[in-house]
Amino acid sequence: MKEEPRADIGTPVPDASSPEELREQAERTRDRLGRTVEGLAAEADVKAQVKEKSAAARNQASEKAAQVADQIRVKAEQATELMKDRTPDPVLEKTARAAAQVRETASKAGQYAAEKAPDPLREKAGRTASAARANRKPLLAGGALLAVVLLVRRARGRR
Repeated sequence: MKEEPRADIGTPVPDASSPEELREQAERTRDRLGRTVEGLAAEADVKAQVKEKSAAARNQASEKAAQVADQIRVKAEQATELMKDRTPDPVLEKTARAAAQVRETASKAGQYAAEKAPDPLREKAGRTASAARANRKPLLAGGALLAVVLLVRRARGRR
């Protein structure tokens, strides 16, 4: 059995009555063929596909991390407010007095250290203090949370 070449592959050739129609049809066919080849080349470019997918995954992961960080921040603020609401006033007052004493002692210690410390150490301490001032809210929230945890552990230990 001998197979005959197929004549119906591609775009069917209409009855062309003029050479101009044949040229237009050939141009359209070339254009479609070019788009097809470009599409196939893009599908075959595995390296570019991997780059695109990894960039998309990276973006998605960073967005998710930002969402989770925001959720944690909100939950921490809610927990801090809840603990403030549930903490008795005498404990809050005692905590405020203790914090004032700690600040005063830290100030005295800082002055003493500033007088006795070498210059490179003072510079590093200054940078650390600036960073702490810039991130005051998270540090205060963490300190309050630590204080609450310690108070709860202490209260449970007495039972």
